[in-house]
Parts: sequence; structure tokens; C-alpha cells
Amino acid sequence: MRVLAIDTALAACSAAVLDTERGGIVGESLPMTRGHAEALMPLVARVMERSGKAFADLDRVVVTTGPGSFTGLRVGISAARGIALAAHKAVVGLSTLSAYAAPHLNADTKAPIVCAIDARHEHVYLQVFSPDGRSLTVPRLATLREAAQAATPSPACIVGSAAQAVAAAIPKTSAAPVAVDARPAPDVAWVARLGATLPEDQSPPRPQYLHPPDAQPQHAAQLPRR
Repeated sequence: MRVLAIDTALAACSAAVLDTERGGIVGESLPMTRGHAEALMPLVARVMERSGKAFADLDRVVVTTGPGSFTGLRVGISAARGIALAAHKAVVGLSTLSAYAAPHLNADTKAPIVCAIDARHEHVYLQVFSPDGRSLTVPRLATLREAAQAATPSPACIVGSAAQAVAAAIPKTSAAPVAVDARPAPDVAWVARLGATLPEDQSPPRPQYLHPPDAQPQHAAQLPRR
């Protein structure tokens, strides 16, 4: 299977092409917190060229669906759906939290995986996985304290952009985490690998926000209609 993976959910603009039959993967990731819309399509073009594949050669497109940046998610999902539509290919969505957990589950750490993405204001987007990959909690918005409690009493592997903050919030009397991986965005290679395993008969990718946007319409400031 040939997969194009796209991730613009957090502090990176990333794309990769995976060929599962030949075992090859070509990817590129640009650290950035804004400007994904301008950077993504040139990045996809470079990765496709380096892979030696045309869009018609792809079997599917996979994209991270959040939680993450409101703008970043819309950029990535719109691009993935547009490419898939133009190339007549399937498009699937993948949780950003699952993408963070994947390499640690593959490493068989024998510890729970606590995934935490910075949601600002002392909150995180949280999901906990068992060592065998089962989801122990649904993705949700949680306080740092709640995330730290999820990482105890048994030592856990804490991953995600808020991993350091969660580790720091664990009481000194509790066991230290097995590992702390605070990379600002998931590894796009794992987005591609997981994307190759997802069923195609799911609904089109939609953003997973988990909380309303910080910016709200100012209805009181609107002029009355005539």
C-alpha cells in the first residue's frame, strides 16, 4: 500500500509517503506554529517527488484530525480531502493522540501511555492507552492535575507537547515516569504507518477539537440588519 500522510495539527508542517510493499518511507517535517497553509502544498510536492510516486500511484491519504490547532487542523484536513478527491483515492483521519502513542506502543514499554497535548491555561488534551494499545480513556480536555493523576500510581510513559508539564505536576511521592517524550508534534512516519492500517469505510476526516475556540463572535457588536 502507498500512503500519503499529512500532519498540520500542532507545531509542525509534515508530510510523508509510505510504500508498505517495498518498506520505504520518505518524509519531511518543518517546525512551525503558523503558516501551515502556505507551506503544506510545496512540502507535499517535494515529498512526492522524492518518493518517485505520482498522486495516481497512491492508495490512500491519511491526515491527523486533532486535537490540535483550530487553523492547523482545517489546513491539513482540507488539503488531504482535496488531494484525495482530485486523485480519486480514499482519505482517512487519525487522532493526533494516537499518532503520539504509536511509536511507544511499538517499542513495547510495558507501561501505560499517557498522551497529553498542550491546550493552554493549565489544561491538556488527554488520552491514556494500555501497553497493548487499548484506549483506557476517551480523548478529553483535562487539567494538568488530572493528567498527572492519570500517570500515577503506576509509572507511565508520558508523551505529547505537554509531557514535560504533566511530568512536573506529578507529586514527588509518586513513582517517576518511565519516559517523557515532549516532542512538539507526532512523527509523521507513524501517521503514515497507522494510516495504512485504518479501515476505508469510515466517514471523511473531521476536526476533533474537544473544546470551543478561544475567539468567539462578538454578537453584541454586530450592526442590526435592515
